[in-house]
Amino acid sequence: MRSKSILFAPLVLALACSGPEPESIASKNWAELVNPFIGTGGHGHTYPGVSAPFGFMQLSPDTRLSGWDGCGGYHYSDSVIYGFSHTHLSGTGISDYGDVLIMPFTGEGHFNNGSESGPDSGYASRFSHSKESAHAGYYQVELLDYNIGVELSASQRAGMHHYQYPESTNQGLVIDLQHRDQLLDAHLEILDPSHIRGYRVSKAWAQEQHLYFYLELSQPLKESRFNADSTKVLLYFDRQDDLYLKIGSSAVSMEGAQKNLEEEIPGWDFKALRQNCEEAWNTELSKIQAQFESTEDEKIFYTALYHSFLNPNIFQDVDGQYRGTDLEIHQDRSFSNYTVFSLWDTYRATHPLFTLTQQERSLDFIETFLHQYQNGGELPMWELAGNYTGCMIGYHAIPVIVDAYAKGIRDFDTELALKAMIEEAEKDELGKAYYIAQGYMASNDEHESVSKNLEYAYNDWCIAQFAKELGKDSIYRVFIERAQNYRNIFDPETGFMRAKRKQMFLEPFDPAEVNFNFTEANSWQYSFYVPQDLSGLIALQGGPDGFNAKLDALFNAPQETSGREQADITGLIGQYAHGNEPSHHMAYLYNYTGASAKTQAMVRRIMKEMYHNSPDGLIGNEDCGQMSSWYVLSSLGFYPVTPGSPDYSIGSPLVKNASLQLENGQSFKIKVENQGPDNVYIQEIRLNGNPYTQAWISQKTILESGELTFVMGPKPGPSLEAPVSEIKDELISPVPFIKQESAEFRDSLVLSLHCADPDAKIYYSLRGNQVDTNSTLYEKPIVLKDNSLLYAMAKAPGKKASKLAGTVFVKLKTNRKIEFSTPTDPQYPGSGSNTLLDGMDGGSDFRTGGWQGWQGQDVEIIIDLGPEGEHISRLSANLLQDTKSWIFLPKQVRFYAAQFDDQFEFLGAVQPETADMTSGTHIEDIELSFSGRRARKVKVIVENYGPLPAGHISAGKESWLFMDEVKIRKF
Repeated sequence: MRSKSILFAPLVLALACSGPEPESIASKNWAELVNPFIGTGGHGHTYPGVSAPFGFMQLSPDTRLSGWDGCGGYHYSDSVIYGFSHTHLSGTGISDYGDVLIMPFTGEGHFNNGSESGPDSGYASRFSHSKESAHAGYYQVELLDYNIGVELSASQRAGMHHYQYPESTNQGLVIDLQHRDQLLDAHLEILDPSHIRGYRVSKAWAQEQHLYFYLELSQPLKESRFNADSTKVLLYFDRQDDLYLKIGSSAVSMEGAQKNLEEEIPGWDFKALRQNCEEAWNTELSKIQAQFESTEDEKIFYTALYHSFLNPNIFQDVDGQYRGTDLEIHQDRSFSNYTVFSLWDTYRATHPLFTLTQQERSLDFIETFLHQYQNGGELPMWELAGNYTGCMIGYHAIPVIVDAYAKGIRDFDTELALKAMIEEAEKDELGKAYYIAQGYMASNDEHESVSKNLEYAYNDWCIAQFAKELGKDSIYRVFIERAQNYRNIFDPETGFMRAKRKQMFLEPFDPAEVNFNFTEANSWQYSFYVPQDLSGLIALQGGPDGFNAKLDALFNAPQETSGREQADITGLIGQYAHGNEPSHHMAYLYNYTGASAKTQAMVRRIMKEMYHNSPDGLIGNEDCGQMSSWYVLSSLGFYPVTPGSPDYSIGSPLVKNASLQLENGQSFKIKVENQGPDNVYIQEIRLNGNPYTQAWISQKTILESGELTFVMGPKPGPSLEAPVSEIKDELISPVPFIKQESAEFRDSLVLSLHCADPDAKIYYSLRGNQVDTNSTLYEKPIVLKDNSLLYAMAKAPGKKASKLAGTVFVKLKTNRKIEFSTPTDPQYPGSGSNTLLDGMDGGSDFRTGGWQGWQGQDVEIIIDLGPEGEHISRLSANLLQDTKSWIFLPKQVRFYAAQFDDQFEFLGAVQPETADMTSGTHIEDIELSFSGRRARKVKVIVENYGPLPAGHISAGKESWLFMDEVKIRKF
């Protein structure tokens, strides 16, 4: 294994050992081009404070304690600083970190932060943006209530505060370990008047996060005062000099934190630390030396590159110890261990960017994945501080590994990597078993089924490519077949990817509807997600013209979405949503039909409309670099539509000139002639002076150095040769689907069978699950008159037969009909009007569509038992509780019966047995027994729980009722 002791050296030494310095680095201070306030407003969720490149220390002010727009701890609209904490997440959609808050003060001091009654009642202070500034490696602000000037800088694992107190005032500090998230365990210890250490173990997004610290003071303490549980301490000082404190952090131990501090910041020279951090950023940022038409574009670009290089974070002490995903301590100097892998976001552009700018680190990221697999038993999906958060979908560590391998980063255990990939793809979790057995998962098999089907298929393509490269032909063939499973949820009639249940596409259908069949998106935003086989997707849309028309419809559709509220869907151009990752590749898809000018125009439009040099300059969450990496690569003129392929799709460069300083000692230059705001179209491309006509460029071409020249103009130039993304092996026939709205019927049912492949023939059986090409050929609609079990398969010429599809059809034996006085919420209609009478269990997950839901209101339903009525003796309502999702059992259920139309008699009321704040998911059948009677109608009133109770994270909001069945039993 390679030795990389440099990564454990003090920051000042690491700078000197980081390889050949580009000639122009001394001529430009790239760090000062960075505006860390971009993304701190709007929904960017970034923080403005200090971190070294990929550093574990993120030393930044905290102005917001909770809420979605407080995920980064800071929001530009705020005017109060609570203090300065040492860990922060960059642009996430869930809150965590904010560890070890420190705040200077004058006067007596407070243990209370002042968040409830205002800053005058606590240790917080007002501030003004006019007295606040930052760039890469440095942050400063004035605390107006105390007249204290604050400066911050950092190394990889340590940071330094510089406080300038007003003269003739008492100097004080508060250290608060309770700040932000739930504290599981804590320790705070004053070793001597100049040294303090401690730790906090906390629970938020990461269920068990460990943070240890060791702190040194430039002045000795005069006095200290702890709060009752010793999780906060007030420190007082005697002298009037400026106060400095330096702090080391570790996820391993207090001793590790001390070693990190002593190694990385041995002295007290704040200016030298600041200079070192700035130089570290200059080294990283100068890996892409670019010129722009405007200084605004330059600042946006280098801030985007800065944001791209903040994460992942080193998660290992200077002695090689780290906390693994088993939460145990390990030691290994053969690689550098990292954390904060937002892979659903960053596999798309950030990690491909790293294959150009961070090849050594990319290898460490892969080694980290493999150690996480060995330590914790699985590859990461969204790993945070050694915790598997279970957040987001797919198995996107795999495309990161495969993309790096395809681009020549190969010095890792490939056999172990393949083993981990296969295990991840075949785990019986998150709908994978259905996906493998059926060729897709239905909406009642797994929530977000459409998105998972599509992303699993892409992930499987990545495994296939890796296996093929390693000569594992049998594995390749299994996964290249699975990579085509996207075909099984394509509806040829509407041209959209859609959710299915019982082999039927869910109705009614609105492609703009945001619901639990998709991950933070709708059908518009996922129907173009087939990066592994765009040729196949184009064919499904009727060829290049049909695909172009569909893309045009996407970008020109009304911007409004329907269904559930989804804060992530922002930056809309039609139904394209640049504020969230599923859309990020779409503007480049015109290239694949030869309509490259449309890609060029749209990419340039997105760059200009969605990115600005201002706090709200990001149109959505930064997401640990992905939003910014899209901009960096697009500004250079290309983008990785299909990570795992060595090629990039060409767009419209924003740079005037750029030079990529490659780790192999070479450089790749980009020159743009006739650059300007209106000259968005490529007229000509030259590679090393020779004509270049392709709409793609390979990693190999870039790494071989050379010069790529774009000639731009205001009108479309010649079309570029289309790139190809195509699966050619183990071609499948799509699973047939049924055209019907329900599998339940009263008298008879006429159904028709269809397939997304028009050349496929469909075979079926009503007598068992043995179906092949010798079974009945489907030629006309099928009429059912009783309970039936239908199996069907499709077979197209020259392709493998589809997976077998089975559906149970039920003839309802009663004449019961239901009417709702309280309509269901449009987001949760269940399986239709008969949901409460179909005898089908809704399951334990409300998101799979088997439940009907209502928010903030009582529910009244009346069930007509038919002209003759029925003899009944028991009534019940089946209800769900999932308090985390705001779903509570009702206060009570009241039951009524009427012998003659609407003359209802009260039968009784029943309260649930499950306690209202019981955690987890609970299903309770609330039942009333009574003396038998004949009834013409039954009425059930379900009384809503009311506002969420005190103690709930969203106390006071309206709760939900979820019901999946009303049972009427005869005597």
